[in-house]
Amino acid sequence: MPLPILARAIASFCIGTTEFVIMGLLPEVAADLGVSIPSAGLLVTGYALGVVFGAPIVAMATAHLPRKPVLVGLAVLFVVGNLFCAISPNYWTLMAARVFTAFGHGAFFGIGSVVAASLVPRNKRASAIALMFAGLTLANILGVPAGTALGEALGWRATFLAVVGIGLISVAAIAWLVPSDVAEPSGGGLRGELRVLGKLQVWLAMLIAALTSASLFTVFTYIKPYLTDVSGLSTSAVTWVLLLFGAGMTIGNIIGGRLADWKLMPTVIGTLLAMALLLVGFMQFGTIASVAIGIVFLWGLLIFVVVPPLQIRVVEAASEGPNLAATLNQGAFNVGNASGAWIGGVALSAGISYANLPLVGAVIALLAVAVAVLSQALDRRAPVIPLQAPAE
Repeated sequence: MPLPILARAIASFCIGTTEFVIMGLLPEVAADLGVSIPSAGLLVTGYALGVVFGAPIVAMATAHLPRKPVLVGLAVLFVVGNLFCAISPNYWTLMAARVFTAFGHGAFFGIGSVVAASLVPRNKRASAIALMFAGLTLANILGVPAGTALGEALGWRATFLAVVGIGLISVAAIAWLVPSDVAEPSGGGLRGELRVLGKLQVWLAMLIAALTSASLFTVFTYIKPYLTDVSGLSTSAVTWVLLLFGAGMTIGNIIGGRLADWKLMPTVIGTLLAMALLLVGFMQFGTIASVAIGIVFLWGLLIFVVVPPLQIRVVEAASEGPNLAATLNQGAFNVGNASGAWIGGVALSAGISYANLPLVGAVIALLAVAVAVLSQALDRRAPVIPLQAPAE
């Protein structure tokens, strides 16, 4: 792994841990701050909204600045935000700290993707982005379980302090390892970044990202009751199945980067079709515990096969000013997270059973396929122009 990308992978590990570990610490946080568990659960929603609204604000505010100082500054923001989380005296202070921390999330991954793509030859760009996202997938396998265990043993504040420590390492690594002249902003500045948002292909790429994420979270938000009520697994077994899902994400992330470097849009279309078929299989055979476990692993693999291609697609579709578009794409994923959870809840309230919920996710995945096919068809008329390759 190139050292500049390794530095950002460390930071993405911290970001992923902070985003998801709160789910495993909700009882401890609720008890300590004197709120209900559902109220504590809103800390997850607050973070997601911070990503959605913070991403474009930060991207526009930093459009004219050199990329390395921006990345260092975002990593510092993340460290400070987690420190405030650790010392928050009450619920609303913690909520504010979570939202503040999330403001740097989308911009870091968006700008980091552009930087990663600029450091390698054209045929390795998706793999470079996948390496940066590897920290995010590893957070689900290592960071979240370790952070949850630490919080249960020493209190939830200890988890955030541990993330602060790792975050300081990532700040030092970015400052030391990332080249100073990497991916400098275009001469158009903010105006140039805004201009590329007039491109249909940029919006189609972000729509695919939102639909892909919505397809996942329509079902995954309710995966625990699905696995216990439909598949007959115990609550303790669900924890291990979710770790298997994280392992699939890590493997899929690597595969997705390599496939996208080979054939980008065919990878997106083929993977989304496979996801739709897998979800139909989940509905048909989810009552068989062993089959359900295997499907969850493959599901995690497929969802991250498609992440690097979608990120590089936005970067290349907005090649004249990619930073804002790449950052907005992170917001698109989070819009999909929130809307998918809402769609799943509406479906359940309307009388759809847990067993049939995967069919709703499959339909959304097929909508993503339709948008991807349209985007590829438009490529034949006006091909997406990639970023300028680095000098060999």
